[in-house]
Amino acid sequence: ALRRKYSLLELCRTPELATEVTLQPVQRIDVDAAILFSDLLLPFEPMGLNFDFVAGEGPAIENPVRSRDDIARLKTFEPREALSHVLETIRLVQRELDERLPLIGFAGAPFTLASYAIEGGHSNNFGHTKTLMYNHPDAWHQLCEKFSTIVADYLIAQIEAGVNAIQIFDSWAGLLPKKELPNYCYIPILKIVEHIKSKNIPVICFPKGIGENYIDFCSSVKPDCISIDYEVDPKWIKEKLNGIPIQGGLDPKILLEDKEDRKSVV
Repeated sequence: ALRRKYSLLELCRTPELATEVTLQPVQRIDVDAAILFSDLLLPFEPMGLNFDFVAGEGPAIENPVRSRDDIARLKTFEPREALSHVLETIRLVQRELDERLPLIGFAGAPFTLASYAIEGGHSNNFGHTKTLMYNHPDAWHQLCEKFSTIVADYLIAQIEAGVNAIQIFDSWAGLLPKKELPNYCYIPILKIVEHIKSKNIPVICFPKGIGENYIDFCSSVKPDCISIDYEVDPKWIKEKLNGIPIQGGLDPKILLEDKEDRKSVV
């Protein structure tokens, strides 16, 4: 109903509306935690990347990053000022929750943010991203370093505003071949995790789509909790991880099953 009245960005930028959306699942179903209503790409605008969401297609960046000069033009910013609406949402949500449930904040991982910034949105083959990665590795690492710094500062600001846990989404990590995962996925996320460890709150990581490499990821990054996609067998990964909590792993298509079938799957 709210989406019929407001765009996705309007909901994200308006603390009262973002609070209402955050609390809807809390009020309707017996969830274990509230998840901040926001979007991975909100840091783009203060960096100088203008974007919007196109119906049926997802995000569209007006001025994608394609060169060293484009990277050099990207701005760093103070998240407590440029993304103050997100932090105000956190404070409003916590006031409503009144310590009944924890609140999870989040941000995108450098590889995923860089892929969106370079492609200008979603892509089927990520050709521009791979071109920059393999033909201009120095420029790529400069871009990822910039995102690592920005994301770490943004997450610290979320923690200071009151979130109880952090989740880092690397939505496109599954695009990377195994040999490239350490440089492009593990190390950039590890830099962020190490930066926020001093805040002593749980860090959840979701390097989506990396299959058996979830094991290597956990041994390299050492998250407090690992999120898995539904192509990974939760029983298999549980045996391999030696006690690291696991989140996810459930195919959402089971919601299309009838009630008894859903019970048997769960």
